[in-house]
Amino acid sequence: MAVIIHDAARLPGRRTTVYPAAFAAGLKGRIKRALGDAGGLTQFGVNLTTLEPGATSALRHWHSREDEFVYVLGGELTLVTDEGEEPLGPGMAVAFPAGEANAHQIANRSKAAATYLEIGTRAADDVITYPDDDLQLVKRDGQRVFVRKSGEPYE
Repeated sequence: MAVIIHDAARLPGRRTTVYPAAFAAGLKGRIKRALGDAGGLTQFGVNLTTLEPGATSALRHWHSREDEFVYVLGGELTLVTDEGEEPLGPGMAVAFPAGEANAHQIANRSKAAATYLEIGTRAADDVITYPDDDLQLVKRDGQRVFVRKSGEPYE
């Protein structure tokens, strides 16, 4: 049975993050609406994400086993990768294939909110590497554990 979401912008927006507290402050101004969850999807996630001015999508990161894809709906954004910075605007898309060690982040450096669709695999096992921070997220059998680069878990 098809699940129709009549007004995606009216779904509850999540402003919180799963990062350890020491890393959470940098994500203020990010609002995610879980379209995939609302539609009952289990194989991949779809988020309608809004970044307020000055906000970022996440800490700069890359996934070992999950693909990610972003499609800009409105506003001006900046893609930050190991290769540098690239402006993103409405109608532009960017793909992040699993296993490519090119960390990425999307930032809103403009004076107005910007919105994009974020689509990604939901792999049971994945390692997310955050090269700018003493942080990794290890997913095994669907369970998430944040660890330092030394392997010591965050409490």
